[in-house]
Amino acid sequence: MKNFQAKKRYKKIMQSKPVLIILGICLIFFIWNIVKLTGKAIETKKNRDIAQNKIIELQKQKDELELKIQKLNTEKGMEENIREKFGFAKEGEGMILVVDDQNKIDNKEVENKNSFLNFLKKLFN
Repeated sequence: MKNFQAKKRYKKIMQSKPVLIILGICLIFFIWNIVKLTGKAIETKKNRDIAQNKIIELQKQKDELELKIQKLNTEKGMEENIREKFGFAKEGEGMILVVDDQNKIDNKEVENKNSFLNFLKKLFN
């Protein structure tokens, strides 16, 4: 009988309002931490994906640079690089230089102005 009364008293204490309030607060605290942890896990996954994409991009860049290095180690590659950077040509080769004519731009502006004046003259004639 004592055992039954002890269990009843324990049950009464556990179901009292102060104990239930404390347990509710603990439950809310744990749920809040789980929500925060989930948010951090999502952010970590995004950061991991960004880092993996960056690694792939850097790996491609590394491969391209290694190909350029291999190309520069050959005589043909060095010659091509020197031609691109400094504009050199071999003996007997001709070079063509394309230069934009600044006068053409000015002429077009003058023509546009004249065309408006011509339009006005034609309008009043």
